[in-house]
Amino acid sequence: MHHSSFELLVLHSLQVGGAASPEGVAGRFVLKEAEVEVALQRFRAAGFAREASGALSGWVLTPEGRLEVRRRLHQELVVGGLGSAVRDCYQQFLRLNPLALQICSRWQVRGGAPNSHDDPAYDRAVVAELVALEAQARPICGRLGSLLSRYGHYGPRLSHSVALVEAGHDEWFVKPTIPSFHTVWFELHTDLLATLGLDRSSENRNSP
Repeated sequence: MHHSSFELLVLHSLQVGGAASPEGVAGRFVLKEAEVEVALQRFRAAGFAREASGALSGWVLTPEGRLEVRRRLHQELVVGGLGSAVRDCYQQFLRLNPLALQICSRWQVRGGAPNSHDDPAYDRAVVAELVALEAQARPICGRLGSLLSRYGHYGPRLSHSVALVEAGHDEWFVKPTIPSFHTVWFELHTDLLATLGLDRSSENRNSP
């Protein structure tokens, strides 16, 4: 298992999660907030990060910072000889991704209108599909975590959100402001793309 450097984890947290406070950056990969704050100041001086204000306030990567993360992620794969194995996991993820999007859509929309959630049988069926999907994703997350330790949190976070949905906490299905199933799934997707140096427009060319 390869362990990413502290600096890469800080930069990569901003890439995956977007604008964040030092606390938010630290929480993603279980880092010490005080050390994260010092690193962010270094990255500001290097031109890799800045503090944004407005609706999306917090620390964000600059264009130079995004290039730097891409360089470091590529170097990590090359040095560790992990490229082929991570790409295999990515292809497995791609096979599940359309189903994940369909399930989330069915939870939100029914018959062309917002799901009113007044049909318990319908909602239970969608939740059952979510549970089955998470079970299929678990080995992929486990394999990724065995390759790169920074992937180790995705499986437990997906399982946690699904367990809460099963317990009746509906907001943990797709709510964007918490680590809901959809939020974590989207972050995992973003992480895989960033790690492999891909963008979403390239996926049709890279799909099996």
